[in-house]
Amino acid sequence: MNEIELGLELFYTADVPGVGGKLRTEPEDFVVDEISILPPESADGRYVIAKVWHRNWEANRLVRRLASNLHVGRPRIGFAGTKDARSVATQLMSFDAPADEVGRLTIPDVAVSGLYNSRRAISIGDLIGNRFDIRVASVEGGADVVQECRERLDTLGGFPNYFGVQRFGTIRPITHLIGKDLVAGDLESAVMRYAANPMDDSSEGCDVRRDLQETRDFERAFREFPMKFTFERMMIGHLKDTPEDYRGALRRLPNNLLMMFVHAYQSYMFNRILSERMRRGLPIERPIPGDHVLPVSRLGVPDNDSPVKVTADNLDKAYKQVERGKAFVSGVLFGAESEYSDGEMGEIERAVVESEAVSREDFQIVGLREASSKGTRRGLLAPYKDLTIEVGDGEARFGFSLNKGCYATCLMREFMKAPMDRY
Repeated sequence: MNEIELGLELFYTADVPGVGGKLRTEPEDFVVDEISILPPESADGRYVIAKVWHRNWEANRLVRRLASNLHVGRPRIGFAGTKDARSVATQLMSFDAPADEVGRLTIPDVAVSGLYNSRRAISIGDLIGNRFDIRVASVEGGADVVQECRERLDTLGGFPNYFGVQRFGTIRPITHLIGKDLVAGDLESAVMRYAANPMDDSSEGCDVRRDLQETRDFERAFREFPMKFTFERMMIGHLKDTPEDYRGALRRLPNNLLMMFVHAYQSYMFNRILSERMRRGLPIERPIPGDHVLPVSRLGVPDNDSPVKVTADNLDKAYKQVERGKAFVSGVLFGAESEYSDGEMGEIERAVVESEAVSREDFQIVGLREASSKGTRRGLLAPYKDLTIEVGDGEARFGFSLNKGCYATCLMREFMKAPMDRY
């Protein structure tokens, strides 16, 4: 699979060569520090707030391990954002568990610090952004290439706000296809695509996945699937006991994982919308009539749920707000309550959604309410702050901050212009 199949149609802000290279030869090459929103401290608060450092942990597996060690259910652990699995990350988390037990957590490549009590838990979206420190190995270009690209990005004020490859699965980029199955009501296909569906002969577990795809022998699959395939085994275990209950199998998964599938499908359509706007030569850094702009919230990030429609009457005002960094031009993340733009942007949004043969009603997923999505909007341009770059000795180091929901790999692809598997 390549970027085009994920909706990233190879559009860049600067028509200059990239430096190539590869990210994440080691987890330490990709360091993420969350810019958190701290819940108010309260001595009698029910929740324990803590800073959690982790290395090379996928988010759902980390939460599952934390919950297991604390002997609590997964919903009693809250976090604001999903970090890259192959990274060294620090983020704020909340625990509905005794403070002394949280403080005694001992898990490989995980450290918990800075505990305090609060009356408020942490939930998805409770962050401002993330700070990244990234090393790119085996670069081919020099500082002059990097500088030319940076000048174009600085002029634009950011980079195309694509959803990066991690949104779709770095090893098996299929989460959007599972989401499409769910939206289409094909629960059996969603289960089999996730649990079986080998990508190629070199991928881990391809033999057991292929066997399950061909035989539908869930008893055998449960015996043979590696223990590390936690979520696949959850579904397989359910189906060996309750054949053909695909809805029940899906409900064995964490709610946020089910939501991620549908959100990935929405992300795929958004990437296509953004690509088409750029293909037509329409600006992503300033509004045109018919657009929706997103005002900036008091935290300095786009308010995705409060769009303002741009008309001939307010175009000048919208333009000035965007120019000052007080608003962002947006595209639709299509869902059950979405409203299209007008004008040419509306044509693009409608064309992409209609090509997928989906409707608003499809995103109300019968029997899986936790996977349903009302939809929202997303800025087309991602700003960055405090960008630092050092190039030399066959490597490059980048430091920068991004708003929540923006992908560091999508900024890095502007400089690297490397194949998808290099990120």
